Amino acid sequence: MADDTADPDRSHGHDAHETILFGGVYGAVLACSMVAALTQYGYASPARRRYDALWLLITAGASALAHGYAHYIAERAPHRRWDALRALRDEWPLVAAVVPTVVVLAGAGWGWWPANGVEYPAFSLNIALLFALGLVTARRAHRSWAAAALIGVLDALLGMVVVVANAVIK
Repeated sequence: MADDTADPDRSHGHDAHETILFGGVYGAVLACSMVAALTQYGYASPARRRYDALWLLITAGASALAHGYAHYIAERAPHRRWDALRALRDEWPLVAAVVPTVVVLAGAGWGWWPANGVEYPAFSLNIALLFALGLVTARRAHRSWAAAALIGVLDALLGMVVVVANAVIK
């Protein structure tokens, strides 16, 4: 008979690399989607870009909370004290993955670069992040460089789908 209380710091079935990959991919795709949704035709003011940055950060935080809470309530094992907070803590890669895009948007809002057209560097940044996550994860799994590059390209295609959908919709 297995003792459920034997490992007080169990990781809820996810290792650190899996959590970082999942959160990173989720966050990068979320950032692409939010930039596409918040970007409108015409001139984008610095104030609008600061607003976009804030909404992206709020959305990532809400997504992380919802995902962490869903993991917590989906577990059928008895919960110990602080398990809910641990489940939420495990979602930090999702929020961390949107931070570069928040900086790009906020930087445009603060006048570091033009506010108009900043969505294209934001898309490029997230596509590069998706590629890097796929490549690094595949290499950590001892895949060949060719296989790892292919996996990176497939991950980057997730971001490209959002960019293409944004172009088609607009």
